Amino acid sequence: MCFGPFPLHQTMASRKESAASGSSPLETPVKQIQIDGLVVLKIIKHYQEEGQGSEVVQGVLLGLVVEDSLEITNCFPFPQHTEDDVDFDEVQYQMEMMRSLRHVNIDHLHVGWYQSTHYGSFVSRALLDSQFSYQHAIEESVVLIYDPIKTAQGSLCLKAYRLTPKLMEICKEKDFSPEGLKKACIGFEIMFEEVPIVIKNSHLINVLLLDLQEKSTVADKHELLNLSSSNHLEKSLQLLMDRVDDMNQDIGKYNTYCRNLSKQQQQKQQYLQRRQQENTQRQSRGEPPLPEEDISKMFKPPQAPPRMDTLLIAGQVNNYCQNIKEFTSQNLGKLFMAEALQGHSS
Repeated sequence: MCFGPFPLHQTMASRKESAASGSSPLETPVKQIQIDGLVVLKIIKHYQEEGQGSEVVQGVLLGLVVEDSLEITNCFPFPQHTEDDVDFDEVQYQMEMMRSLRHVNIDHLHVGWYQSTHYGSFVSRALLDSQFSYQHAIEESVVLIYDPIKTAQGSLCLKAYRLTPKLMEICKEKDFSPEGLKKACIGFEIMFEEVPIVIKNSHLINVLLLDLQEKSTVADKHELLNLSSSNHLEKSLQLLMDRVDDMNQDIGKYNTYCRNLSKQQQQKQQYLQRRQQENTQRQSRGEPPLPEEDISKMFKPPQAPPRMDTLLIAGQVNNYCQNIKEFTSQNLGKLFMAEALQGHSS
């Protein structure tokens, strides 16, 4: 998975100028996200044009902060490129896009980025590093996760996430050791915080949507009552098993580290006891004690495996479980409804 678009520090300066001129303060926490319907359509269109298959599409979100609400009013895609495209300058591309939007009087303040995902597979180190860079430079920034597979089943799947303050502190200190994470009291449940989303449309667009809904065919409406289970559940279970295997491997590495550390501690204690006994014997014979030695150099502790990847895997496993729970609950609801209808008709 590729990294997200880089945040621009020029945006931060522009926002401080806006705050100084009388707009909402910079330190206001974001409690709600308001997205224009046009932004949602642009994200969906971007995936349909470039993200068919397993490709991940990413883009930049633009908008402004109003009190405790983050209003996302525009976005633009981040073009697909490879490491061979040496002539492509990511920062220059974003600057030119934002400069063009400013010339036509469109909101150009950087407020985050978006990314597509498949079956909810977005909890990764790449997303963590990208969102940390954004929140470190732009405090109110969020990442929008769009799942086209769940959206194709009849309900829009668009969620907004931010890193929690505890995780931000851990990433700043870059202490991902078992002791550092234990000291911070951080688990996979409090790594990301979801921000509620409200989609806003103008009155004319609402009228158009109502008109299109009335013109939709009856067959399309009945698709939601289909009792057959798609391959969504099978694929989600397969991905869940793969991540559980990855977690099992990480747990095995950590158990090996604990065994090696315990074995080394025992060897160290045995060495100190033998040395103490030797000094006692030498003292009884009137001989000088053994010279001092640097124990830390003789018994170097084994390297502790980083635990952040394990936390991310646990978070992804939890995400898969939530998706499976939602999918199965919907299917079970349709089955119970069909059973009741069948019993009523008979």
